[in-house]
Amino acid sequence: MVSHGPSPCPSQPMLITLVIYFLMLFAISRLTSRHAGNAAFFRGNRKSPWPMVAFGMVGASISGITFVSVPGMVLKGDMTYLQMCLGFIPGYFAVAFLLLPIYYKLNLTTIYGYLRQRLGRRSYKTGAAFFIASKLVGAAVRFYVVCFILQRFVLDAWHVPFACTVVVMVALIWLYTRRAGVKTLVWSDTFQTTCMLAALVLIIVAAMGSLNVDFHDVVAKVTADPHSRVFVFDDWASRQNFWKQFLSGIFVVIVMTGLDQDMMQKNMTCKTLREAQKDMCLYGFAFVPVNLLFLVLGILLMWLASARGMALPQMGDDLLPMFAASGQLGTTVVILFTIGIVAASFSSADSALTALTTSVCVDFFERADDERLRKRVHMAVAALFMVFILVFRAVNSTSVIDAIYILCGYTYGPLLGLFSFGLLTRRSVNDRWEPAVAVASPLLCFAIETATRCLTGYQFGYELLMLNGALTFAGLWILGPRNESLCKK
Repeated sequence: MVSHGPSPCPSQPMLITLVIYFLMLFAISRLTSRHAGNAAFFRGNRKSPWPMVAFGMVGASISGITFVSVPGMVLKGDMTYLQMCLGFIPGYFAVAFLLLPIYYKLNLTTIYGYLRQRLGRRSYKTGAAFFIASKLVGAAVRFYVVCFILQRFVLDAWHVPFACTVVVMVALIWLYTRRAGVKTLVWSDTFQTTCMLAALVLIIVAAMGSLNVDFHDVVAKVTADPHSRVFVFDDWASRQNFWKQFLSGIFVVIVMTGLDQDMMQKNMTCKTLREAQKDMCLYGFAFVPVNLLFLVLGILLMWLASARGMALPQMGDDLLPMFAASGQLGTTVVILFTIGIVAASFSSADSALTALTTSVCVDFFERADDERLRKRVHMAVAALFMVFILVFRAVNSTSVIDAIYILCGYTYGPLLGLFSFGLLTRRSVNDRWEPAVAVASPLLCFAIETATRCLTGYQFGYELLMLNGALTFAGLWILGPRNESLCKK
């Protein structure tokens, strides 16, 4: 959590910039919501230009927390995060060429419709329920952190209550997504990704100016800096080990993109499967250079702290706000920082809100054509967002929030097991037992992780996701009908 001294009073130009930013979002919403119905809200009428979807997905995949956290990773982990980013690339190729063809062939509105056709009704409902629970809590926590940062560094000086900040921010998202949903998001994400990347580049330029270095100096000094280490091959127990990070990157993308309605909904608005595949591969490659820029910024800020005799923060998440939000790099950087985290957080929160609305209407009520129901659900989900964020504020415990993130990580394992079983076998399942398997697998996974840590000291990382999925797969196999062979389709 970010915690510093008194916040500087935000300048009038900053507030004007934010007002202009939101007006631009509403202008995009107005232009894209003409004659919009449920088909536009859920599927964008399958008319989205694939280059625009690819570019916008970069911003949608980078939350406000990522914008703040990744620069600070260099404090303890150097640039080893790039190992996971390299794993993202084959992960996106797997989604593009293994999962997208199935989704397009079945002409799905939500990806969990595949589970209904392949495994059964209860498997379908269970998969959708795990998505809704994890996405609602996870997206609300991420948005809470961003609201907290904006409150601390921008709005506290104006004595704006935190509850008012939350209500206004969520209401803004609801307002510009309520008519056209994903159709609006394709265009608004392009705008927000542009703002986020521009903010990132200009903050780097400002940091270089404060250090009085040019591009060639930065390349040479970053390369020589001990914190520029990327690869770790020598320590198998380390969470930064290359193979752990690389393989985890592959599975994180497959599960948290390919099996996540939030991330897939916009990809499935492309006109054809081939265009959707090009979109997926293009923005998969983009993650390496974008995250490289974030990490380079982290090293620049470490140099700046050293040059000014400032102590580095205990938590990596505090590194960028320590400079960008405190005014130490000038008012322009404060404005850029504010726009950057707002753009990153809005582009992820608005897609989560739309995806949750889609899944509730289609997967649970099974009424994709009921526009009145869709509007009510959309408002209800926005209200739940507000409630969750305010509850997190009342709890005000970093440990609880960390626990919620861990819990959300566990809930994606059953989705991996369900889809893997459907794709890799021709066996049917005992559908009535599937909800029990999906609940038992994360619990057993937690018990294994706890016992391993206590007995050996080894701490699982993202490989827990693979273990969780394997346990779900095994449970479906054991409880399924007999005398059916395993074979790839």
